[in-house]
Amino acid sequence: MRVKCVMCDTIEELVDDTLEAKRLRNRPIHTHMCNNCHQRIEQRTKERLATGKFHFYRSSRKIEEDF
Repeated sequence: MRVKCVMCDTIEELVDDTLEAKRLRNRPIHTHMCNNCHQRIEQRTKERLATGKFHFYRSSRKIEEDF
């Protein structure tokens, strides 16, 4: 299955039997993000959290405690 990253528009190939490929086929609202973009967003979010001025709102208290 060929997928395009929503951030950088690179085209990647996913194995048809993976869970991510199934989610993309069955639920068109789901989007794909390549590993480079995912890591870049993760790194910058952690940098913003470290400044203390960024508030990261989470959906449940258990997730907050684990983070």
